[in-house]
Amino acid sequence: MSELRRTPLHEVHLRLGARMVPFAGFAMPVQYESIRAEHEAVRERAGLFDVSHMGQIHLSGPRATEALESLVTCEIASLGVDRARYGLMLDESGGCLDDVMVTRLAEDVWFLCVNASNVAKIAAWTHARAGADVLVEDRSDATALLALQGPAAARVLEGVLDAGSSLPRRFRITHARQGGRGVLVSGTGYTGSPGFELYTQAEHAVPLFEAILEAGASAGVVPAGLGARDTLRLEAALPLYGHELDEQTTPFEAGLDRFVKPLETGFVGADALARRAGAEPDPKRLIGFEMTERGIARADYEIVDAGRVVGRVTSGAPSPTLGKSIGLGYVPRSLARTGRAIAIRIRGRDVAAVIVETPFLS
Repeated sequence: MSELRRTPLHEVHLRLGARMVPFAGFAMPVQYESIRAEHEAVRERAGLFDVSHMGQIHLSGPRATEALESLVTCEIASLGVDRARYGLMLDESGGCLDDVMVTRLAEDVWFLCVNASNVAKIAAWTHARAGADVLVEDRSDATALLALQGPAAARVLEGVLDAGSSLPRRFRITHARQGGRGVLVSGTGYTGSPGFELYTQAEHAVPLFEAILEAGASAGVVPAGLGARDTLRLEAALPLYGHELDEQTTPFEAGLDRFVKPLETGFVGADALARRAGAEPDPKRLIGFEMTERGIARADYEIVDAGRVVGRVTSGAPSPTLGKSIGLGYVPRSLARTGRAIAIRIRGRDVAAVIVETPFLS
């Protein structure tokens, strides 16, 4: 994996015995002990993830707010300083370029946390459309991002941060310190469990990671890899770019209507969404399902209704928390009814499943 990029925590992962895999151009830990053990730790105690492969794109200047408002689907002008909001960036056809976390650092200073595979694309897209008087900076390489997720996260983090530091409420941020080093603590995450995301300078990642593991050892905090991150976000029915989201999928098809402001506000892609709303009589719709026969649905397996292929699975795995196999996928909207019996075609055999409400965990 010598051609792959490495996060600032690469050597720590190797020392901890992580199994490393290629992901979005990076060498990333998929698991340490096991996916199930790390998944259960997050649901019951806490797990610590290295997600430094994610991108951070900053915008600043007197027109930064206006420019960003035109580029994301969520309303941001009313967002207070030190607050965050989830949204999407669309192309002119209404397809999803990426889903992003938008954070306001000051009146005219913002940053976007974007998916690792989309950093260059979103940086270029933003720079081209923001205008010459808006400074767009890709600070991904200089920034490390950790995620401490689970019910014990707050207690552990309070013991790690320097005196005088505070923890934020959900979708807020605080400017804290650890060992005298600056840490931006965000009350966000991608697991369906409570927790925090921690932004710091790349050279400060190792001492922060090690301090959290040491302080959290007695509380059962463990390092967790991408495998557990995926099963956790699936239980919470959180979309993953490249699976549930892509440039051929609109936010409405993905069930993300609540993150789209009124179309008349004129953001990029709004006109296309309005046109497509009346032109597509039975658009695809994202569903959640659980297997009612023994079998595991995987991405790209076919979804079958009454013997007819009607869609495809985007994500699927056994749920450690629920003790059953679950998945997400797209079918025509006319078929996307909770309780409807479907099947997943697994190695040529149609295995029974049923459409259920999401998120899978309440």
